[in-house]
Amino acid sequence: MFEQNRYMAVIFLDRDGVIQYTNETYLEILNLSREQVVGRHVLEITPHSRAYITLQTGKAKVGYEWIVNNHHTLGTALPIFEDDQVVGVFGYTVFLNIWDGKNILDEILSNLNMYKDEVHRLHSAAYRFEDIHYQSQAMTDIIVLAQQVANHPLTTVLITGESGTGKELFAHAIHNASRRCQRPFVRVNCAAIPENLLESELFGYEEGAYTGAQKGGKLGKFELADQGTIFLDEIAEVPLNMQSKLLFVLQDQVVERLGGVHPTKINVRVIAATNRDLENMVRSGSFRQDLYYRLNVVHIKIPPLRDRAEDIRLITPHIISNLSQRLNIAEREIDEQALQRLCKYSWPGNVRELENVLERSLIIAEMEGARVLSGRHLNISEDKFDFNDLSEVKSLKNMLEEYEKKLLARILKDCQFDVPGAARQLNMDPSSLYRKLRKFGICIRKEYSIN
Repeated sequence: MFEQNRYMAVIFLDRDGVIQYTNETYLEILNLSREQVVGRHVLEITPHSRAYITLQTGKAKVGYEWIVNNHHTLGTALPIFEDDQVVGVFGYTVFLNIWDGKNILDEILSNLNMYKDEVHRLHSAAYRFEDIHYQSQAMTDIIVLAQQVANHPLTTVLITGESGTGKELFAHAIHNASRRCQRPFVRVNCAAIPENLLESELFGYEEGAYTGAQKGGKLGKFELADQGTIFLDEIAEVPLNMQSKLLFVLQDQVVERLGGVHPTKINVRVIAATNRDLENMVRSGSFRQDLYYRLNVVHIKIPPLRDRAEDIRLITPHIISNLSQRLNIAEREIDEQALQRLCKYSWPGNVRELENVLERSLIIAEMEGARVLSGRHLNISEDKFDFNDLSEVKSLKNMLEEYEKKLLARILKDCQFDVPGAARQLNMDPSSLYRKLRKFGICIRKEYSIN
């Protein structure tokens, strides 16, 4: 289609800014052959390329005047995304002397709106305070605090709590309730980025900063979040050598790209989250004290689900409703016996574990044709230690060890025998968990069965 269009010039860039395709119309404008253009970096062909700016920023540029070899055209450069990353740019220009105004303007505005929506979706917060269902006093208190801090868009927030309590949900809600809600919300999972890439991911890099660096450099997450919010999830996993650089950015609101010499001023609210005890990490020397104080301006500590059992009755129907829509199955009620069982369970995985248990229960009920979820559909173990049900009198140490062994074995199985994953859920170092597993003789193979 593009090859035959004499009134539209088309170009496609890959993630490195290399021209992978152009049509004959653009080659005529450039007065170059296909061999002279395809496979070369766009800045070698057009040094002031707007398409390359779109590749760097991820922001569409629509309706700009583009003059090449005295040809006046109307240009559009649209980013192409894959997994939140810009992987290319599609650019096209229309000759101004054939622009009839309305039709092309309508198309341009349609493209602009489409890509604005896409960029907003990729870097926007999905949840609001209205999405948090609760009735316990503990949750009421922290919701009030979170809503209050949302009104102060420069204040740094530290969210802590066990795995699965909803730390990310709170970060989204704070952003959406703030004056920054129309600006980017950029999430960074610090534990998921290799240590050798963390600096370039957070702060970006200049062209030639290291072998294999993208031509033209790359924006970091902090620059992408400018005027908005950056959510640093799993902040405790940031290595010590990076913590000092992160502290500098938080203090001065200035970033300097890897290999760069010109600092860039930014305006970003930082929300950090972790399920680990940062105070203990400070005492052990694995987390900088000054960074901890800089992060811990407003501390929101989300209580575990076992400490607010009254919320389970409220949130369970909402979870069932959402899961039913996602699974495309009929919505079901849950009987009182099943609710009581949910309320008595200790929920080491918190709300995330509750969601997983209910999803499995709904699938089983659907298979059986059951209209109501009952206790037999729930795959949860009675892991609360009952001191009144001991077959023999034991020492306190033996009783605790017995419970600890049972709990570790069950959580390991729930984590698909992924020891590092189980360690994160237990808020402990993997090395410590390995030692305990060896101590209790707990196998880490999948064939291990829990008695």
